[in-house]
Amino acid sequence: MALVDFISVEGQERIARAITQAEKCTSGEICVHITPKCRGDVMKRAKLKFDQLGLYKTMRRNAVLIYIAYQDRKFAILGDYGIDQVVPPDFWRQEKDTLAKYLADHRQLDGICEVVKQIGDSLSSYFPADREDINEISNEVTYDEDDS
Repeated sequence: MALVDFISVEGQERIARAITQAEKCTSGEICVHITPKCRGDVMKRAKLKFDQLGLYKTMRRNAVLIYIAYQDRKFAILGDYGIDQVVPPDFWRQEKDTLAKYLADHRQLDGICEVVKQIGDSLSSYFPADREDINEISNEVTYDEDDS
């Protein structure tokens, strides 16, 4: 299955718009990365991809990665060091539960957009948007043809 079979080009554009909207209320940066496969532990793969994408380079260390391996039905939501320092340990639980529900219902586009919105809302209380905030990471969906 190709990426466009999981999320159409129009769907990818909708996700980018959802990220743009979510980032209006927070200085946090949100990245959605999609890959077909994930060998081994999904959190380890997500951390590797986080580093490969340079998400640790944000000024406030407040980037978030939503990592989805659609053929293997695995996903992870991972926040950077700056977020982990200020949020409770189960901070991502609601977002993970929401995404799992949508993925199980084969409504991945709606689920990703909803989780992006929730992340923006959640981060806004810890990292509110300010006038000097710049978009440090592209809002476009990133993907691999194969991440095995």
